[in-house]
Amino acid sequence: MSDQHMSDQHIPAVTFGLKTTPMRVSYQDVLRVWQEADELPEIADAWLWDHLMPIAGPADGQIHEGWTLLSALAASTRRLRLGLLVTSNRIRPPALLGKMASTVDVISGGRLVMGLGVGGTVQPASAGGIAGDNPAIAEYAAYGLSLVPPGEGLARLAETIAILRGMWTQEVFDFHGRYYTLTGNRNEPKPVQRPGPPLLIGGWGDRTLRLVAEHADIWNIPGPPHNSLERIAERSAVLDRQCAALGRDPRSITRSVQYIVSYDDPAADRKAVGELIAAGLTHIVLSLRSPYPPGAARWLVDEIITPVRSTLAV
Repeated sequence: MSDQHMSDQHIPAVTFGLKTTPMRVSYQDVLRVWQEADELPEIADAWLWDHLMPIAGPADGQIHEGWTLLSALAASTRRLRLGLLVTSNRIRPPALLGKMASTVDVISGGRLVMGLGVGGTVQPASAGGIAGDNPAIAEYAAYGLSLVPPGEGLARLAETIAILRGMWTQEVFDFHGRYYTLTGNRNEPKPVQRPGPPLLIGGWGDRTLRLVAEHADIWNIPGPPHNSLERIAERSAVLDRQCAALGRDPRSITRSVQYIVSYDDPAADRKAVGELIAAGLTHIVLSLRSPYPPGAARWLVDEIITPVRSTLAV
């Protein structure tokens, strides 16, 4: 058996990213972390989120709009792949989003990953209703956005995917769906990446996983404490079955997870990340809490990424 074959068998092809949650943090601090990460080859990609108001803690504090901020960071970095984990499909019309994504891919020289999610939905009474701790309620009300039932949210997301793919590849594009209609859409310049940026879909419901199996290059799910290892493994098995039903190789979809790190207990973070990799996740996005300490990206490499990689090589 060749050394390369042994490597393929025993060492998973794991990549690491970082996420800066731009809540109560300055643009300069986000830029500092991204530019530091851009110089560290151990970090493959960097991510923002897509909220307009704080979703935890006090309601005040600055938050920068995700795609505008992403455009600035794309122009200020040279290597990192980049995107939003994940873009809310409820905030921007699909064709506008497609134009924005095309522009960011051009600015970045072809480094965009198109992260998408359903966005804010009205939860059924059996899931606790829409009252209580759903942060989308206040956020959407403040910005004149409407929550929709989950089924409608998924149908709208499916139409958005079709619109993005059409306007990224066709010279003139018409679309007539249940929720969106385009007539004579022209989108120039096209994205640098052809036929378009890789598609990441976030979520874990059965119907979302069907969309992942149909369309996505990457599937992303929040890790602990939001989802247990057992829950992640169960959802991953559902995705495998969805792929089998479509005749798609489930290995063609990268399994991605977000994990919030603790600056004061890297040993626990290393253990948790190792367990996620053992559960089959091969793209680990390490989410940083603000404020970001000096050298935050280097700290991720030295305290988490490099030690975890060393255990994979054993």
